[in-house]
Amino acid sequence: MDISTGLIVKLWSLLCFLPFFVLLVLLGTLKAAIIGPMAAIVITVGNSGVVIGLWPAHAIWTYYCLARAKQYGPVLKVVLLIGLIVPIIMFPIMVILGSFLAGLGYGLITPLVATFQAVGGGRENKYVHCFVDGTWSVVKGSFTVVHDFTDVCFHSYFSFMDELRDQQPKDRKPLDIRLLQLPGCLLVALLGVIVDMPIIILLAIWKSPFMLLKGWHQLFQDLIGREGPFLETVCVPFAGLAILLWPLAVILAILTAFVSSFFLGLYGAVVVYQETSIQLGLNYIVSAIALFDEYSNDFLYMRSGSCFPRPNYRRENKCCSEHLGTSYSLDKQKSNGHNRGGHPIHGKSIPECTASLKGVLQDMKSVQIWDHLFQSCELYGRTLVQDGVIRLSDLEEWSRTGKSRILSIGLPAYCILQSLLHSAKFDSASFPLFDSTELRKSDRPEDRVFEWFFEPLMIMKEQIRAYKIQESEALYLSKLTLMSQNPERMEAWQNGGIPPENEVKRAQLEAFSRRLQGMATSLSRMPTFRRRFQNVVKTLLQVALEIHSSMLSKSILPTDSNESERNMKAKNKLARLFRQEGSKKHALLNIKQQEAEAKDKGSKKNALLNIKQQEAKENDEEGSKKYALLNVKQQEANESNDENV
Repeated sequence: MDISTGLIVKLWSLLCFLPFFVLLVLLGTLKAAIIGPMAAIVITVGNSGVVIGLWPAHAIWTYYCLARAKQYGPVLKVVLLIGLIVPIIMFPIMVILGSFLAGLGYGLITPLVATFQAVGGGRENKYVHCFVDGTWSVVKGSFTVVHDFTDVCFHSYFSFMDELRDQQPKDRKPLDIRLLQLPGCLLVALLGVIVDMPIIILLAIWKSPFMLLKGWHQLFQDLIGREGPFLETVCVPFAGLAILLWPLAVILAILTAFVSSFFLGLYGAVVVYQETSIQLGLNYIVSAIALFDEYSNDFLYMRSGSCFPRPNYRRENKCCSEHLGTSYSLDKQKSNGHNRGGHPIHGKSIPECTASLKGVLQDMKSVQIWDHLFQSCELYGRTLVQDGVIRLSDLEEWSRTGKSRILSIGLPAYCILQSLLHSAKFDSASFPLFDSTELRKSDRPEDRVFEWFFEPLMIMKEQIRAYKIQESEALYLSKLTLMSQNPERMEAWQNGGIPPENEVKRAQLEAFSRRLQGMATSLSRMPTFRRRFQNVVKTLLQVALEIHSSMLSKSILPTDSNESERNMKAKNKLARLFRQEGSKKHALLNIKQQEAEAKDKGSKKNALLNIKQQEAKENDEEGSKKYALLNVKQQEANESNDENV
């Protein structure tokens, strides 16, 4: 009786939820139809302009760096330079196509998800957020995507190629290939692409209905039983959205199989070169199909194994194919040996986590750890700026050119080192973050990119603990990590760090700092690093300007001689500028006075000319009068002569 009553209650709650869910879907679809094309246009046009504008520089710099690379031999260089012709030509086309698809997906899915997030717990004015969320924020996010892509193309790419060009080969022996094996490698690679690609794509299409139906079956079963993602009330809209978008996940799985099949076929050339046997390369072509079939069966919890043959393609006794084929199944049997009902793993179609929403929210995400990194950079950066370690000139240089090794590489490496030292000092099994949050192996993000950094960090933490670094050595390591490329600045920073007398331990500390800086260099090439770090630099620059202005107002000279000389030079330069401006103004006044005087002289000359003209006219009039008088006198004289006669 209780079971039937509970089932009726659950069905009633499901029926009450469906109209609400349908309205949210319609509203999200309407926003996606309006915002999706706008986001696609912004991302496509922006990324296309960047990649087309930088394509000549990328092509030339790629060939130059490969030709100058020290870790590659001459034969390998020739092969790479010839083989890169097609990828370099296809690169702009692939970027434009990928930008369009990514922009369209971002513009369609994000408004739909934001609509469901607006009705989540802890939100105020849910009705307004249902209409507003996922509209203008998506458009701004599209411009942010273009900004990050520009940073990657303009900064990260050239940084990576410069490192490739300058990197020294291991054991001082350049990496090269045997020229006689190239025809066999090319033949097996071509056969692998021709054979493996169509068969793997057909297998993915064949198994896609099973993935679709089993996924829907599990999600609807959890919806009715309020289990899995439907355990918490706040997760019900998202789980309903998962049911709606599950076919899209199946399509993405097929596309992933299509892309991976190409590289699986090409890997046959690597097998031929490593094993020096074309026969083993052909064996790999057949084994790759069996491996994909077995992996997909394990992922869908279908019958284990494969119907395809899997010949050995390695010379060792421990066959790599057998190891790869069985390790995945064994790991899943260990981790998911039984499902929620206590049955074997093949009794259920898809495993589901039964943890509540509170447990899920406690898991760390890569975005949160990324935020912690920049928060720690700002915190430690403020302290270093106040202590005069990071100078105003460093911040201005980064703002002007975007290049400052102390800031871009030294500061993130310094922050990571402080967390490692804190963890090793208190003998903690976790990695401390900015706000006293501890990152453990159990709650770390399940992200392959994050794994590349997390595992080396844990190893370095254990090494610090094993080295038993003293306080002075830790301070020296901090100085070395922040300013290893600038010995003068290292000597000027008196933080109490003393290098160890033991040469071996000193070499260990130097190697440790190089590893941290290498990790920071890799982080600086991430897509969002430069944009986020720019905000940190702006904050530190504002702090440095405030400190500098307060020092000038109090007439306190800086303790650093170089800084004081720089300030004196700046003051002298300003004084010279003021003197030059004063001399210029004085010269202008003289010119104006001369012009005025010239004008006065000209006016005086004109007046004199007028006077002379008037005098000349008067003289002419007097002359004419005299001439007339003379004529009159002559006439009178003539008349008197006539009378006398």
